[in-house]
Amino acid sequence: MKLAWLLWLSSMLPQPQADQICLATTVYLEARDQPVLGQRAVAEVALRRLDTGHHGDSVCAVVRAPGQFAPSMMPGAYKLDDPGAFATANQVAARALSDWALPPRLRRQVVPGAKYFIAYANTNPNWVRGDPVATIGAHAFYSDAF
Repeated sequence: MKLAWLLWLSSMLPQPQADQICLATTVYLEARDQPVLGQRAVAEVALRRLDTGHHGDSVCAVVRAPGQFAPSMMPGAYKLDDPGAFATANQVAARALSDWALPPRLRRQVVPGAKYFIAYANTNPNWVRGDPVATIGAHAFYSDAF
């Protein structure tokens, strides 16, 4: 599947189906090679940013915000070529969205308060401030970044 096709598909579907596709695509692009717990943490960061209202009013808007998540930074021709990894990312996204529909006090939180993450192999974390909330696989999750 090409990234452009998935993003187009998400623009044609109603909520919440569109948000699940956008979140699954983000989890795939950001963390497909990470443990499921790390994939869930990436999904949680996107959902927490949605809650803040500063990055958009849907998951799709949040993950497409310029320079924030991989869907906004990858070329549309990029191929998502691991169907098994996408299936896992889709399951992670579905569970995260279901959990996030609960009242905040009832949500299962993997990285409480985290609104940012870095992948050490791809990022120079000079913009990060403070200690990470958690480190899972190759990602570190932060509540504050600036």
